[in-house]
Amino acid sequence: MRGFTLIELMITVAIVAIIAAVALPSYTDYLKRSKLTEAHNALATYRAGMEQYYQDNRSYGAGGACGVALPTGLKYFTLSCGPAAASTAGLQSYVVTAKGIADSQVNGFSFTINEKNDRATTAVPSGWGTAPSSCWVIRKGGGCQ
Repeated sequence: MRGFTLIELMITVAIVAIIAAVALPSYTDYLKRSKLTEAHNALATYRAGMEQYYQDNRSYGAGGACGVALPTGLKYFTLSCGPAAASTAGLQSYVVTAKGIADSQVNGFSFTINEKNDRATTAVPSGWGTAPSSCWVIRKGGGCQ
């Protein structure tokens, strides 16, 4: 009965290690990119709610607060809403921000949307390149949506 030699086993282990070294980082990035959609969907949904509120009230809110309650139950991001920097009397403009929760895979990501539907990535973690200012990043190197 013939078995495997030590060289054959070492070659097999080396091949598996090379495949794992290539596949694992790609898979980790894939999982991280899939979690970014939570922020994108929450921001888009919240903006639609703000537009409905504006149709009923002719304002996005009062007293520096947005008129629509922020969604709860997000797993990877927290949302905040407030008047845009150039906002004057009343709340006629707003900015909603989604920030990645600390100690999660999406820590370091920050996305915004405003009443004009201007989407921006305001921060990305190191290794993802520069944050594009006119869209929401969806992949390393600044690929946008």
